[in-house]
Amino acid sequence: MSGRPTVLIAGGGIGGLAAALALQRVGIATRIFERAEALRDGGAGLHIWTNGTLALDYLGVLGSVLDIAPVQRVCHFGTWRGELFGRWPVADFIDRYGTPTVAIQRSALHAILMTALAQREPVPQVRTGAEVIAVQSDDTGVTVELSDGSVERGDLLIGADGVHSTVRSALFGPSPARYNGHIAWRGVAELRHELIPPGSFYGLFGPGTRFAFYDVAPGKVHWMSVANGPSGGRDDAAVRRLLAERHRGWMPPVEDILAATPSSAIIRNDVFDRKPARRWGRGRVTLLGDAAHPITFDIGQGACQALEDALVLAGHLGGTDDPVAALRSYESERRRRTSPMQRTAYLIGQAGAFEHPLLIRTREAVQRVVWPMIAFRIAERNHISYGRRWRVPGAAADSETRR
Repeated sequence: MSGRPTVLIAGGGIGGLAAALALQRVGIATRIFERAEALRDGGAGLHIWTNGTLALDYLGVLGSVLDIAPVQRVCHFGTWRGELFGRWPVADFIDRYGTPTVAIQRSALHAILMTALAQREPVPQVRTGAEVIAVQSDDTGVTVELSDGSVERGDLLIGADGVHSTVRSALFGPSPARYNGHIAWRGVAELRHELIPPGSFYGLFGPGTRFAFYDVAPGKVHWMSVANGPSGGRDDAAVRRLLAERHRGWMPPVEDILAATPSSAIIRNDVFDRKPARRWGRGRVTLLGDAAHPITFDIGQGACQALEDALVLAGHLGGTDDPVAALRSYESERRRRTSPMQRTAYLIGQAGAFEHPLLIRTREAVQRVVWPMIAFRIAERNHISYGRRWRVPGAAADSETRR
């Protein structure tokens, strides 16, 4: 875009910050509007596959990530009884692509992106307690009304404001996200355990419930328990006892992980997504991350795809004299990438929710055949290898020795 364009970003989560950082690199100024009173990203842990770390490397922040984030070596998948049917050697990605798969606390990655933004010139403007509630787009720019009554104008608007995006509603009208029938409880246990070696990931399937855990820092283990149920529920102080009963008798160290987590540190979220959309934008407005393509945790690609969105969007906008056409090109390219992931994650989630014994036995029989190698090869081909486009030769060559 000619001159000094300004892009408004609704949402200061990982996707919004990555977009600001990527646009900054191609000379485009940004202003970020975050509805929360403090600019922080909640939640517990993130699994960042190698396509995501390649994007972080391109943004210049992977070194800071590797300083604190454990490099994952093996991802294990199995049943709640301890029968493991899949062992994925993700450490091999370092040799093939140059960067590892990592686990990191969401708040830590958020802080790294914020620090990187603050160290660049020009520093983007960030306003908290400022939710975008109305959008007006014309041939020359976009005007947004904020929840505090103020009005801002820029050349373009990116809606990076999550699965319940206000910008999305402003573009296409109210459209409730789809509740998947699952509830996810997350937490971080302060725990060092001989059965949780550094760089390990476990995903376990049970009757109508699942449990995943991985280390996100020395002595810190992120976990997630998923179960079927109605949306809108609330927990009380007995939540840890509820989870302990649900996972009693599960493969060690599941019970130890829950016992090491205080009830006050447990987060409960209903699981929402959307069917793949045919349109992400209109005029000078587009969507990014969960606002465009919410992908459930079932394939671990939500944050990775938001990072990819940011780089592809910046690539289309950098140097163009037709920003509207650039937005449509970005949307077209990214829809082809993210739509299959949305469908795959949804189907895996539905299979993981099976409660009937016959369906569970069928699922386990399929997993024993498909997951050991076939699923891993498909995941690498369809998800990981895409990140090659951002490989920075030599920039992360020491990613193995850092750990």
